[in-house]
Amino acid sequence: MTSEATKLPTGFGRLWTAQTVSSLGDGVMHAALPLLALTVTRDPMALAVVAAAGTLPWLLFGVLGGALVDRWDRRRTMWIADTARAALLAIPAAAAVLDVLSVPLLAAVAFLLGLGGLFFDTAATAYLPDLLGRDPALLERANARLRGAQTAASGFAGPPAGSALLVLGRAVPLLADAVSFALSALLVRSLPAVPRPVPQVRESLLRQARAGASYVLRDRLLLGLALRPAVGNVAFLAVETVLALFAHDRLGIGVLGFGLLLTAEATGGLLGAGIASFLGRRLGTGTALTCTAAVEGLAILGLAAAPNPYVAGLALAVCGAGMGATMVLGPSLRQAIVPAHLMGRVASTSRMLAMCAAPFGAFLGGWLAATYDVRTPLYAAAGLLLAMTAVTSTMTSNRRVEAALRGSSDRTGPAEDSSHPARVPDAVISA
Repeated sequence: MTSEATKLPTGFGRLWTAQTVSSLGDGVMHAALPLLALTVTRDPMALAVVAAAGTLPWLLFGVLGGALVDRWDRRRTMWIADTARAALLAIPAAAAVLDVLSVPLLAAVAFLLGLGGLFFDTAATAYLPDLLGRDPALLERANARLRGAQTAASGFAGPPAGSALLVLGRAVPLLADAVSFALSALLVRSLPAVPRPVPQVRESLLRQARAGASYVLRDRLLLGLALRPAVGNVAFLAVETVLALFAHDRLGIGVLGFGLLLTAEATGGLLGAGIASFLGRRLGTGTALTCTAAVEGLAILGLAAAPNPYVAGLALAVCGAGMGATMVLGPSLRQAIVPAHLMGRVASTSRMLAMCAAPFGAFLGGWLAATYDVRTPLYAAAGLLLAMTAVTSTMTSNRRVEAALRGSSDRTGPAEDSSHPARVPDAVISA
């Protein structure tokens, strides 16, 4: 991937700042929410309900949300979503002060925050390639910086802060996250306007949604890119659901230690995001994605067998590095090869496949922990990740990636709203 541009545009800095601030609040909640749930219940299945609730909007509204984003102004969609999430968090904060927090309330809040995240994330994914002129090299650089900042804020700084703020009061981390959403909304409103895709022939929302889903499902490369996080989310949610319990019961660490454990994962994620472009250049994007997926599976296997918190932290750091690199290479490739008028729907379809798998992973983790022991979900997750690596390795091979990039650069004129990818046929891209 090459580019004549020497630097990212000024507007990207504001987008980077907005997402960094919001990610810091997310990191606070990443540690605080399961700990808040633990103050209400110690039932693994109840904890699974809270963990799964935030992913359900993608199952129910994922593809339709992408179709709406392709109709709406993407910048406006982002700041409205963040404003709504900031206001929403006042409800559980008040409940915490009044000592009426409950599992149903936490699950409902997680669901509505997830709904806002659906619209924000889809709009941001579609907005970025428009801002950067769909330049592949700039997209990779931008996603590396976004992912690095997100990892540092949501994983490195946020979890210890969330644990510390929870000590001050159960409402404090909720209010901190609300402030982060409000600041992000203000920054997003200041972003530059970008050209909208050429309007297509007016079709029903459902038909447009189907076209976006079909575009992903009929293209082996895009399907492979979507299957990786889908299977990965089953595994990672199975781990995340029981991680606080695993840390307490098996590793013997408390609230602050749990925050530091999450920080170890974020430290690895920051490193992975930083070396993603290097891996892509040296190995090729397809091979790099296969290697990072294998690393994730082996790292979770090491976490399951960890005899102490130090080995567990190292395993999470290695897993985070694989995830960090994957989350730079995969989205950058997708943004470079998908036509602008389909970007929202393709992004939401891919994310929906991933997020729909997450509730299953959460309940799988809770059931395995309740039926067997708290390590069993981790071993199962490692097996799923390694199996996924073998299955999708040919779908995202270097040959497919290179052919898709050539097809994207050769595409001329306004794209048509079709469910058939305008790239090299699969028969030509045999792995």
